[in-house]
Amino acid sequence: MTDKQKKTGLDRDQPLVQHLLELRSRVLKSLVAVLVVFAGLFYFSNDIYFLVSEPLRAQLPAGSSMIATEVTSPFLAPFKLTIVLSLFVAIPFILHQAWAFISPGLYRHEKRLAIPLLIASVFLFYLGISFAYFVVFPLIFSFFTTVGPDSVTVMTDINRYLDFILKLFFAFGVAFEIPVATVLLVWSGVTTVDKLSKKRPYVVVGCFVVGMFLTPPDVISQSLLAVPMWLLFESGVFLSRLIKKRDEAEVS
Repeated sequence: MTDKQKKTGLDRDQPLVQHLLELRSRVLKSLVAVLVVFAGLFYFSNDIYFLVSEPLRAQLPAGSSMIATEVTSPFLAPFKLTIVLSLFVAIPFILHQAWAFISPGLYRHEKRLAIPLLIASVFLFYLGISFAYFVVFPLIFSFFTTVGPDSVTVMTDINRYLDFILKLFFAFGVAFEIPVATVLLVWSGVTTVDKLSKKRPYVVVGCFVVGMFLTPPDVISQSLLAVPMWLLFESGVFLSRLIKKRDEAEVS
């Protein structure tokens, strides 16, 4: 290989190396952000768990309480919850790092749409978590704590409760991103508004199927996830139609 060929190969590989170095820097910054938030919240980990467990504790019968069936549970359950909460709190910074990494490769019209979608994705994720905590949890815990036999005392393990609510938090947080995903699919040309409208019956069935897999095996929690998913899909279709009309008006 000649010196000229070697130089050409180095010039071609250099941008890739720079991108990888920048990606590593962005990832490390995101990890540091999560650790910083965790360090600030760790002291209040027990208080945080107390707050998150309020929807269940409010529905427990008189004389009943939550329990810990493992020796390490009183420490590990609040610890794990604080880690997840730190990740949730740091999501805006993490998405900002992702945006800073990909934005140089976007055109101006792409940036104009990407920024609102980025902000909307953060808002919708938090909205999904809030909907789960303030609406879904009181309803399903009220149902679960009253349908059992009278001879059974409800005393939920704190680790099992944590696993249960984190699953629902993620399910509702991700499900509320449907409008953003719908707009991206239409905007990228993967599908069209008309095609999505024609597939509406399949989407409704799909929402209930997803709700069946992501939520506990009861009709209430499945419906509380499936119905908002369908409404969010409709809002995504509506926004996609508005964006399409705006783009067509600008072209004309």
